[in-house]
Amino acid sequence: MPVTICDVGPRDGLQNEPETLPTATRAEFVNRLAAAGLARVEAASFVRPDAVPQMAGAEEVVAAVDRRDGTEYSGLALNEKGYERLAAAGLDRVNFTLAATDSFSRRNANQSVEEAQAAAESVIERADRPVTLTISVAFGCPFDGKVDPGVVAEIAQRFSSSAEIVLADTIGVATPRRVRELVERTHASGVHLHNTRNTGYANAVAALEAGVTLFDASCGGLGGCPYAPRATGNIATEDLVYLLEGEGVETGVDLDSLIATSEWLEALLGRRLEGQVYRAGAWVDA
Repeated sequence: MPVTICDVGPRDGLQNEPETLPTATRAEFVNRLAAAGLARVEAASFVRPDAVPQMAGAEEVVAAVDRRDGTEYSGLALNEKGYERLAAAGLDRVNFTLAATDSFSRRNANQSVEEAQAAAESVIERADRPVTLTISVAFGCPFDGKVDPGVVAEIAQRFSSSAEIVLADTIGVATPRRVRELVERTHASGVHLHNTRNTGYANAVAALEAGVTLFDASCGGLGGCPYAPRATGNIATEDLVYLLEGEGVETGVDLDSLIATSEWLEALLGRRLEGQVYRAGAWVDA
């Protein structure tokens, strides 16, 4: 069965980099991912530039993107003002993110969990485009520790009829059993996984077996969260594609193009990236 991969590199991947890349470079990143056949690309984050300077100029990035048929372009919003900017920019999908704990929600969005859920309901009611609701720190919080699966399930149930639900392992603490159980309990459509503790790809397989059809990933394994200490590394898109295709799952993504994009990123950022496949190369079992 085919799956959808959303590359979050231009947003989640770049937001933890020490420097802010030019808007033209960020738009080129989006274009490269779309050209590789990604069904969805998260192009920008509509947050305050003083809070996340790496995401400044989101509107300029979107305007510079060469739209391609077959790719859905999404953006992240944390509140109604962010949604209004996203809608004005003309992106195809809203990714509204809220946290499962008050501690993380107040640091990340300056609002309580209940306030964030009320904002999400308002955005969903107003939205004239599809909405993804990502529940961050669904498996563990850097400030509160273990997260009650029941709390995550309640949030998911509240929005399951009006939005696509994605469970995010924001700080990379999940293990396959916990992923499988929470996906089955919430009936989530997707997962957003980090490989911080080297369990991200095993978690991806567990999510697939539990029925997930949407995976967030980041080219080269870029990523992290400015408000989550040591939350490094999304799972790398090219590594995920290699894994899924090897398991007989259709992704529709050109692996060679992804590898070339990671090589481009490596040269651009001047350091080795977290992904493995772009360095080892693709390999086909004859």
